[in-house]
Amino acid sequence: MKKKTAENINKIKLFILDVDGVLTDGGIIIGDSGREYKKFCVKDGGGIAVAGKAGFKFAIISGRRSEIIDVRAKELKIDAVYQGVHKKMEAYEEIKKSRGLKDSEICYAGDEIIDIPVMEKCGFAAAPADAVREAKAAADYICRAKGGSGCVREIVEKVLKKQGLWDKAVKRYIKDEK
Repeated sequence: MKKKTAENINKIKLFILDVDGVLTDGGIIIGDSGREYKKFCVKDGGGIAVAGKAGFKFAIISGRRSEIIDVRAKELKIDAVYQGVHKKMEAYEEIKKSRGLKDSEICYAGDEIIDIPVMEKCGFAAAPADAVREAKAAADYICRAKGGSGCVREIVEKVLKKQGLWDKAVKRYIKDEK
């Protein structure tokens, strides 16, 4: 696959994120009661919050289904959450259509083989440092950070800085938090 140009970053309006291996380190903890737990990175949440102040939207497409994904999405004000999706392209197309966007306006972050079709279609694809080899090959950008360790923050910051929006969004976020 030919890598998309850095100029595509300038068109991004929406970030779509995988969960296990991107928003988390991919580990799944199952307690004695059968309840599932996931560890999320606060830095990723901070990056999402800053991007929200700049007008960017987010969506989640996860191959697994877990209550905690809904909880975290609500905290991060992510309203488009698709869980238990094994053919991620269908959810991707639904999100794109509902938001009236083009492929070139979407950044997708994925780490596994299941993510590759969307990574190849979106405007800008990113993978965490510890993504599988095939996902890295499909990515336009490979993070320095691993999944669940700030890779989403890194992606968001890269896009906003390229668009010249990072500093203004940070100032707006700080002002609103006071």
